[in-house]
Amino acid sequence: MRRRTFVATLPALALAPSLARAQQGTPSQSQGTEGPGQGGAPQPATAKAGDQPKYWKPGEDRFIRPDVHAGDRPVGASFASRTAVYGLNGAAGTAHPLATQAGIDMLKRGGSAVDAAIAMNACLGLLEPTASGIGGDVYAMIWDPRQKKVVGLAGSGASPRGLSLETVRGRAKNGALPPLGAITVSVPGTVDGWWTMHQRYGKLPWKVLFEPAIAMAEAGTPVPDIIAYYIRRSMANFARPGNGVEETANALKTWGMADGKGPAAGQVFRNPDLARTYRAIAAGGRDAFYAGDLARTMDRYFKRIGGWLRYEDLAAHRSEWIEPSHTDYRGTTVHALGANTQGIATLQMLNILEHFDLKDAGFQSPLSIHLQAEAKRLAYEDRARFYADPKFADVPVDWLVSKEYAAQRAKLIRPDRILTPVYPGQAPSRGDTTYFSCADADGMMVSMIQSNFRGMGSGLVADGLGFMFQDRGQLFSLKDGHPNIYAPGKRPFQTIIPGFATRGADPWMSFGVMGGDMQPQGQTQIIVNRVDYGLEAQSAGDAPRWHHEGSSQSMGEDDPGLGPKGRLRLESGVPLATRQKLAEMGWSIGDPDGSFGRYQCVEHRMDGATRVYGAASEMRADGCALAY
Repeated sequence: MRRRTFVATLPALALAPSLARAQQGTPSQSQGTEGPGQGGAPQPATAKAGDQPKYWKPGEDRFIRPDVHAGDRPVGASFASRTAVYGLNGAAGTAHPLATQAGIDMLKRGGSAVDAAIAMNACLGLLEPTASGIGGDVYAMIWDPRQKKVVGLAGSGASPRGLSLETVRGRAKNGALPPLGAITVSVPGTVDGWWTMHQRYGKLPWKVLFEPAIAMAEAGTPVPDIIAYYIRRSMANFARPGNGVEETANALKTWGMADGKGPAAGQVFRNPDLARTYRAIAAGGRDAFYAGDLARTMDRYFKRIGGWLRYEDLAAHRSEWIEPSHTDYRGTTVHALGANTQGIATLQMLNILEHFDLKDAGFQSPLSIHLQAEAKRLAYEDRARFYADPKFADVPVDWLVSKEYAAQRAKLIRPDRILTPVYPGQAPSRGDTTYFSCADADGMMVSMIQSNFRGMGSGLVADGLGFMFQDRGQLFSLKDGHPNIYAPGKRPFQTIIPGFATRGADPWMSFGVMGGDMQPQGQTQIIVNRVDYGLEAQSAGDAPRWHHEGSSQSMGEDDPGLGPKGRLRLESGVPLATRQKLAEMGWSIGDPDGSFGRYQCVEHRMDGATRVYGAASEMRADGCALAY
């Protein structure tokens, strides 16, 4: 049956406007939390061939031709965009090619994977400011070849100690903190996280790690398409009257460029302020940022604009080494960071899915996606109820990731209908983001994620420093008795999570899928694609994704009025028959808005006694993976 004829036969329920646009691969203009989307003007679902555009019109962000498909590759999955890259000595993957090159250069200079990761992150703060920067937080999982284990680092900053719950509630809108302005700013944890990792695992001198980023910030680099698109959207948002940002001139000066709107694709961008900041950090280490002139500049800035972050908050900050949680999924051990993150949601979802035969259900089948989305709904009810800073709340992590609890939750799922209503479990009584990965010749692998949270961050840039502060505090709850309720000096709930998987006593994958609440959902889909459906590292990331929105959470992530079943977004590559069946089952199908995350992966394998790295990169972003 021809596609147009098939579409015409679908029931009205399945052909809601969102589904009609979804099948054409046409995202809406909304931007997902912590993950760039892809904008584009909708086209009619039944457009005839003669109605399709004949060429890409100048100035348009996308060229949409639903009747045209990608070229054919002679090997691999039919939907794969390219092949993974392979090397013997090291590998790296980031959301920007120049950052990946900087990481490879550090490895070739004798640096460790941690050295390369820090250098790449510093570059991304310049190259991809829509998702990262030293005004945000950082988390990492590291395969330590000497200890032969995965170790975790949490570089997450706390709320200002002088900001009270009463003041925060006074700035709330509809029961949640606003997305912009000083009320959402928490201590940036990234620089101390870098320093802490380098003190234990670094080989190159600290100052060397900043050389590529400083050179690029001063000389300038062309801005790639997706990053340019989101800088311009952010600048428009910051320039909007009544947006709640106390001061926007610094942000518009830094990224607005000549027209005040941001760069066009390919336009050269320079950030001399950030170069000077990096030089100070390179010379003075973490103390330059948290106890030196940079800290005093930040203190003066927030006093000037009426904000709350102070020198004392910065000076008190320290990162921490933490023990990752883990679970076995069909012979693969998947690791996740707990602390104040959503990392264990991945483990909860996989524990539930282990009770179902996904291989028999079939790749991209209605049953497979239904089961995965239902596992998400169950895990995210617990995420909303229990996840918080363990220094302030007693989070029942062992119970949440236990096989026994997962078995109870799996019994609630029905293969032919949606579970309604859905609730968190009853605990027993008891006393915009960037991801990157790299590996070195010694066998060390680093899975690292860093973010300013939503979009570019709070909109606030301290005078002359060239970076934006995160708006992570928006994820605090304001409900009395909630473990994630706002408190001075408390770390907010975190969405950014690195991923890591091992097999037996060996590392397997250092991977991640960035993008707000999509991250555990994306990580689960990568593991399912690899373990259940046999996909290799690149095709596992290229495969069409689903993204479920909506739960009883109180952190202000979801659109209002989603209802108890939420919204299931499907990428355009999901088969039409699968869309139809999911709609018939009662799922509310949403537009593919680009909120499906962005993936990087470095895989470890052995060819006899020889170590081989394979690296894959996300086709939904501007980046690349390299190996040597």
